[in-house]
Amino acid sequence: MKILITGATGLIGSELVKVLLANNHTINYLTSSVSKIISKANYKGFYWNPEQGKIDENCIYGVDVIVHLAGANIAKRWTKDYKQEIIESRILSCELLYNLVKKNPNQVKQFVSASGTAIYPESYDKFYDENSKEAEDSFLSNVVKKWEESADRFQVLGLKVCKLRTGVVLSNKGGALPEMVKPIKMGFGAAMGNGKQMQSWIHIKDLVAIYSLVIENHMEGVYNAVTPNPISNQELTTVVAKTLKKPLLLPNIPQFIIKFALGEMSYLLFSSKNISSQKIIDNGFQFQFPKIKEALTDLYS
Repeated sequence: MKILITGATGLIGSELVKVLLANNHTINYLTSSVSKIISKANYKGFYWNPEQGKIDENCIYGVDVIVHLAGANIAKRWTKDYKQEIIESRILSCELLYNLVKKNPNQVKQFVSASGTAIYPESYDKFYDENSKEAEDSFLSNVVKKWEESADRFQVLGLKVCKLRTGVVLSNKGGALPEMVKPIKMGFGAAMGNGKQMQSWIHIKDLVAIYSLVIENHMEGVYNAVTPNPISNQELTTVVAKTLKKPLLLPNIPQFIIKFALGEMSYLLFSSKNISSQKIIDNGFQFQFPKIKEALTDLYS
């Protein structure tokens, strides 16, 4: 298949590209950086600028599937302007892709979009799955709702739409884990707040494997891309320290200190998400790293 990917040079996108190329797929990708445009037989870049509504329409030629990963990083201080950028980077880019498909002859059959677990309510013990009607009223939850509504528009064009609600992605190349590891390596590691908040996480290799599964099997609908075994922040911090063979000497960091330092973005550290992955398992997915110890050993052994 030929697959058009946005965010192909990012943390998740770069790993997904490797796997898809290894599986003999052809990749077109969109980038806003001219210097990142490469042209090979099976891997070709095209320019776009969602803010200005610009896109090289040649990118869609022969494409069977669009994978939409692009979006501003949520792990930056949430000023009023940056919150708007978080929303617009997802919505404007999705609208540009929608118009591309609508206005140009194509053979696209499926639209696969990244999404987030922020849509689910806070929970310490109750599991939430894709059928949950409850939703959290927060900034990130509203971002996810708008994000998914934009993706769903592709159904009007006759495409199968698949949305992957992704938890905390564990990778040693970027994202949240390296930031957590730094202070632990230096002897300043500590859990956040009471440490009871649940983290629904996934190893990056498993996440990329889920994307491959839904692409190659033309799946549609919503799926939670998280491990079957969520873990508390306290447990996660402890297992990371043990994996790195470092002691945890400091008491937990009070929530008010983190909130003072990070502002509203501190939500990312204290939000408790208990999410079920049973649906993707029932659809044939087998996790390579279902438990946190296995995942961290793979990343830091």
